[in-house]
Amino acid sequence: MNATSPEAAPASGTGPDAAAPGRIVLLTTSHRVAPGLLSWPAWQALHAADRVLCADGAHPQLPYLREAGISVDETSPTAEELVAACADGATVVVVATGEGEPALTDGLARLAGSGRVTMPELELLPASYDLPGARLLDLVQVMDRIRAECPWSSRQTHEGLAKYGIEEAYELVEAIEDGDRDELREELGDVLLQVVFHARIAEEHPDTPFSVDDVAGGIVTKLIHRHPHVFGDETATTPDEVKEHWLRTKAVEKRRESVTDGIPLGQPGLALASKLASRVRTAGLDVPLPTGDGMGYDLLALAIRAEASGVDPEAALRAAARAYRDAVRAAEGLADQHRS
Repeated sequence: MNATSPEAAPASGTGPDAAAPGRIVLLTTSHRVAPGLLSWPAWQALHAADRVLCADGAHPQLPYLREAGISVDETSPTAEELVAACADGATVVVVATGEGEPALTDGLARLAGSGRVTMPELELLPASYDLPGARLLDLVQVMDRIRAECPWSSRQTHEGLAKYGIEEAYELVEAIEDGDRDELREELGDVLLQVVFHARIAEEHPDTPFSVDDVAGGIVTKLIHRHPHVFGDETATTPDEVKEHWLRTKAVEKRRESVTDGIPLGQPGLALASKLASRVRTAGLDVPLPTGDGMGYDLLALAIRAEASGVDPEAALRAAARAYRDAVRAAEGLADQHRS
């Protein structure tokens, strides 16, 4: 490497005839991956380094690094000290703490921007990566702490939280209908919170406890079993064939006598009528509509006709109701003010 100019004087400990300015490797790890499970490039960098530094003596990776024969100095160098440690082409690996060493990286950036120091080669090397869904582990940990330490959350029960599950589900539907992506992401999180909260409460049951892992394991098993065209030898090329697989395997699992078994009667009326009609149609049953006086029977007929046409009557009525809401606001002179 060419000697530096007087305007870019080398850092203390590096001479103008140095073969190379050295190398700093900032090694990052994920706390969501078991300690010691590092990538091969990370192990290569660690074994080849002249020095390995870590500011956190309790870093979960340190026992595994030392077991692998890597000497780690527990120190927190400044940017200037770290650059000096790379004199004569030395390679220094910094095992980053959970915060990612912002003070150190900011200091290195200032030195590089000053133009007065010959900087070592800088490399950010992720040693372990989060898998998809890794942040769910954070949610479980946060929920566990809240359940233990929050005066309100620690007293909640399944029964007490039930109303919030219903509210959050409706807010999710509204976000979908509004087409607001930010709101959709937030409402999905609120629904997910209900699942994790209930699972955390369930761990404390004295007789039949279960955890969020049991919940996830159960739905994984169910999905695999009900998708034999994906995980098994059966085939399905249309959505209707997929639905047939689903209903057939579900009927075997639940051992239901009637196609109406398992339909929650507490759901909104139009949704209930549509679900019943869907089950009847899929089963190929010929069921005459009940007759009677009153608007309920007219609404039932409309809901069944909508379902047969591929229309969700509940969603259709909500859309019409929202249009009616807008008309009301227009009559009030509030047409230009959006309200979700």
